[in-house]
Amino acid sequence: MRIVSVDSVKGHEILAKDIINDSNSVLMTAGTIVKKEYINRLKELDVEYIYVDDDIAQGVRLTESLEFQIKEQCQQTVREILTMYTYHSENELEEIITIADDIIYDIMSEPEVMYNLSSIRSKSESTYSHSLNVCALSVILALKLKLSKQKIREIAIGCLLHDIGFTYITMDYSDLIMEECSEKEQKEIKKHIIYGYSAVEKMEWLSTTSRDIIIHHHERLDGSGYPFHLKNEKIKIGSKIAAVCDEFDSRVYGNLVPKMKVHDAIDYIVSQAGVKFDLNVIKAFVASVAAYPIGALVITNQNEIGIVLRQNPKCPTRPVIRIIQDANGERPTDWVEKDLIKELTLFITDTIID
Repeated sequence: MRIVSVDSVKGHEILAKDIINDSNSVLMTAGTIVKKEYINRLKELDVEYIYVDDDIAQGVRLTESLEFQIKEQCQQTVREILTMYTYHSENELEEIITIADDIIYDIMSEPEVMYNLSSIRSKSESTYSHSLNVCALSVILALKLKLSKQKIREIAIGCLLHDIGFTYITMDYSDLIMEECSEKEQKEIKKHIIYGYSAVEKMEWLSTTSRDIIIHHHERLDGSGYPFHLKNEKIKIGSKIAAVCDEFDSRVYGNLVPKMKVHDAIDYIVSQAGVKFDLNVIKAFVASVAAYPIGALVITNQNEIGIVLRQNPKCPTRPVIRIIQDANGERPTDWVEKDLIKELTLFITDTIID
């Protein structure tokens, strides 16, 4: 199974996963043969990417990636909890602790787990998927930084709730780029942290660390962040971790910032080490995130095209790939698998958007 953009559908691909709309109705079931004439209709329904099974996808197992698993397990529950909280009371919100504990348990069950982005996000689920991704990555970083189990739990809960203030934003921000917004729009979007903190500040079950993440995850070491322009040690470790995880996921999925390829987003984060982001947090981040996600099409320095099959936990930039087109533009007749840890002269130069 792999992800392809609807624009790249050639026809006759087999749909690997149901296509579901914003109201959870199934538009197309797994196993359906995708025809060219379906493309315009899918675009009309705001479907940009689909999961398919084809010859290229042989050996790719997206369902084994952490992001895919957590999204499948937790996203609907997070959506229900936040929706119930919005319309009822704070009692429902406390159930978010269970989600945090489940994510921590899943990650601690795999000591060498690597964060691999292998999922599709629609506009309707962006807040929920984003919060889950930020939570999962923050737990991995906190574990690498050897924080206490209690601190990790508090960080996980804070990250699940870090954007809760967006439920109080009435304007449609889903297609906006922050730096292109008017001053009025920017002020309204930035209010989400104030709205979020105000909503939870009197909840006794929520720790100081969790509340701190909600209001400080946009602060930066050089004082360029908001709302208080805090610098360096004035920013707590939980908020430093959340800042990196939030920035990374936002850049990969184009959440209020221009969308980037995963390895470009990693390069941006690394370029800000010691400037906007904590150096130790960045070191943990680089050691934890797969630069080339499972299922990604990549170009090698030998002009081959490959698809990423598996990650090497000890080396996030050198996965195992299968060659699907050789340097002469021909498709190999045999299965050619290359482990970039062993192929020392071979490296990836870029990824291909279908």
